[in-house]
Amino acid sequence: MSEVKKIATRESYGNALAELGSQYPDLVVLDADLAAATKTGVFKKAFPDRHIDCGIAESNMVGIAAGMATTGKIPFVSSFAMFAAGRAYEQVRNSVGYPHLNVKIGATHAGITVGEDGASHQCNEDLALMRTIPGMVVMCPSDDVEAKAAVKAALDYVGPVYIRFGRSAVPVINDRPDYKFEMGKGVVVKEGSDLTIVATGICVSEAMEAADRLNAEGISTKVINIHTIKPLDTELIIAAAKETGKVVTVEEHSVIGGLGSAVCDCLSENYPTKVLKIGMNDVFGESGSAAALVKKYGLDADGIYAKIKDFLK
Repeated sequence: MSEVKKIATRESYGNALAELGSQYPDLVVLDADLAAATKTGVFKKAFPDRHIDCGIAESNMVGIAAGMATTGKIPFVSSFAMFAAGRAYEQVRNSVGYPHLNVKIGATHAGITVGEDGASHQCNEDLALMRTIPGMVVMCPSDDVEAKAAVKAALDYVGPVYIRFGRSAVPVINDRPDYKFEMGKGVVVKEGSDLTIVATGICVSEAMEAADRLNAEGISTKVINIHTIKPLDTELIIAAAKETGKVVTVEEHSVIGGLGSAVCDCLSENYPTKVLKIGMNDVFGESGSAAALVKKYGLDADGIYAKIKDFLK
């Protein structure tokens, strides 16, 4: 059996920017002294006059991007999620969100898979922070194919967008002819009638593996890939809840304010359903390899499977 191809979505981000540079002459990229890590250096090599290194000054970088957006440019600002969503939150809110400017935020190294950098760099709150900003689109792609599609969709959309990318290589699961990306629309990757798993980002591939184990035991499990946290595909979520009766959400993010909260908001208002939220349970991360941390916090296929089995008892 051939080995599954794995690519980090931050790599996909840099490659997408470089590939789309010629198509979008107004695209400019700003980075905060992390071009090698965020992979915007790929764009810099192709379009050196349209890449600005703002130094370790993320808040200032967002302000510069806001100003450029008022002149018709389409700026992508890039840094680690902890700095793009955390350190620069006030500027993102007041300088980009409030005037609803056409600024895109490419946040890499999100979640616990930052690994050895530890809790200070493992941002498990970014989706929650960005969801609360009125008018902000929030996306979290699951693989290389989806990450590139998300960048393209962000460029075509007029308004502020936050896209979350990861540090570690993840399986390419959407490399198929019939795959279609549409902002705000979830993707059913497995059909089922007993249970729905709603996953985002790197957790989609792990959720699919957990679903295979459940299906093998006679538990018909639907899996939905939600690449757009906001606006959420409420129609799909409600339909799945009506079909299966039970819902599980999985995210490499706090269970407070992220995908799980968005799904619960939707269902509590429209179709009250029993929901299990799998994610970071109100704790900070810690130093360790990405694989070890994913396993410890139960975000791998084994952990997801075990938690679901307990939920179904």
